[in-house]
Amino acid sequence: MFIVLLKFSNKRDHADDFADAHMKWVKKGFDDGIFLLAGSIKPGLGGAILAFSTSLSDLKKRVNADPFVTGKIVTAEILEIEPGKANERLAFLVED
Repeated sequence: MFIVLLKFSNKRDHADDFADAHMKWVKKGFDDGIFLLAGSIKPGLGGAILAFSTSLSDLKKRVNADPFVTGKIVTAEILEIEPGKANERLAFLVED
């Protein structure tokens, strides 16, 4: 499982130019079954994504294709997590 942090760069003022393409990219991540959750980092620092069912190398390729990343609107950081325990509602995240 991975957490992707997309932190605004000094080009944040140009985010509107890339917003539609970025949202299509986010939708594709959900449609492909890779993204489980996406949201904003408060207060207005960028965004975060919870990703699952992918490899680190494939996720890096996907993240590097984000229009916000290619447009240098955000910098991306990927954190890999090995779940060891989860609430029963999230038990699918913990591999047996």
